Amino acid sequence: MADLSSKDVERAEFAFSIYDSDGTNVIDAVDLGNVLRALNLNPTNATIEKMGGTKKKGEKKLKLDEFLPIFSQCKKDKDQGCYEDFLECLKLYDKQENGTMLGAELSHTLLSLGERLTDVECDEVIKDCMDPEDDDGFIPYAPFLKKMMVLL
Repeated sequence: MADLSSKDVERAEFAFSIYDSDGTNVIDAVDLGNVLRALNLNPTNATIEKMGGTKKKGEKKLKLDEFLPIFSQCKKDKDQGCYEDFLECLKLYDKQENGTMLGAELSHTLLSLGERLTDVECDEVIKDCMDPEDDDGFIPYAPFLKKMMVLL
């Protein structure tokens, strides 16, 4: 790939190989988002689907030479958001400017903005990533975001 450095190709090949369960240089398209996220990209579910990802296992396979152009395209996509972008968004809910926000506002945000989560997905994210609320219902949002970004 002309757009990818040899280091990028090497990283992509390694990440791809992790999801190549039988060593045939093929992954299930349901894992496309996981491979891209393993490469520190943050594509939306809509982008993954547009690039050939599927929602169900066994619907489609992707070869490494099909994956590399997808990786290259996603790498160029500036509309993914990064930790700093998401942190700035959550600061809008930090009324006391002390690094905390209401846990209920975080839940509402996950359920209503951007690529909305389902109630079940929201509960799972909160259980896995959110620190306990203090007595007033506030949580520190930076640690939540760091945990969330690791899961992505």
